[in-house]
Amino acid sequence: MHKVTVFGSFVVDLMARTPYLPAPGETVKGSLFRQGPGGKGFNQGIAAHKAGADVNMVTKIGRDSMAMIATDAMDAVGMPKDHLCRSDTDATGIALIMVDENTSQNKIVIVPGACATINDADITEATDCIVESKYLLLQLEVNQDANEKVARIAKQHGVKVIVNTAPYQDIMSDEFLNGCWLVTPNEVEAEAMTGIVIDGIESADRAAEVIRSKGVSQVLITLGGRGVYVNMDGVSEIVPAYRVRAIDTTGAGDAFNGGLLCALAENKSLPEAARFANAVAAISVTRLGTTPAMPARSEVDEFIRAHNE
Repeated sequence: MHKVTVFGSFVVDLMARTPYLPAPGETVKGSLFRQGPGGKGFNQGIAAHKAGADVNMVTKIGRDSMAMIATDAMDAVGMPKDHLCRSDTDATGIALIMVDENTSQNKIVIVPGACATINDADITEATDCIVESKYLLLQLEVNQDANEKVARIAKQHGVKVIVNTAPYQDIMSDEFLNGCWLVTPNEVEAEAMTGIVIDGIESADRAAEVIRSKGVSQVLITLGGRGVYVNMDGVSEIVPAYRVRAIDTTGAGDAFNGGLLCALAENKSLPEAARFANAVAAISVTRLGTTPAMPARSEVDEFIRAHNE
């Protein structure tokens, strides 16, 4: 098992379930409210840790009551807190999440707070854990200049950089992508990156070639219920998704990326890692919430056994 680092956001999820998602100006009476840990980076770090990976979680929080939601969540799963950065001036980030209880679709507003203020001093503190890792997983929910700097450090030390291109923004420089080992967009993000609508393996192949032309070694595109497109060394395949009854899809992409990171740390090939990650994501969407929905390794192994019989 190789050590890995997740560098990314923490926000507190404020989630409400409603009969349907409101139109502009409309008020809808909800049926459930929950508050808990979230943020793409934190979700992915917890998912990888619970799946069995040896994870360094690097994020930034405030010195407010919301920050305790991060530390309490890490304590609950036995995750080290050595690389939590603190802001003396900015509040811990929050996410407002509305979930349609009938379709499981969602709308989300992110206020990044402290995790959008990661500075050079924070990065210096995190450098040792980054360079000792086999893989570094990034997203686009912290300030991008910090992502650029840690990616540069990782590449200089032979660490394989994985970029989950969510939430998608047109902020990724050619230098940032050049030398990355893997990018993991969903089909909408892949279209935004390449201008190619992903409607099958041939269009995914074309999109992958555009992404690889930017200096990225491997490409993985999640396709929702159709599975996961994997392009490894120019050879492509689609790894099928598991069929489950979803009740909350909010953290599915984060569950997938955390599971993928864990499997790669165990020396699984990219297609094998995608199959494992599909199982982590499938379990997560059968539960409410984001971080709390991430399954333990025993649950993932049992799920895979049950669905492969």
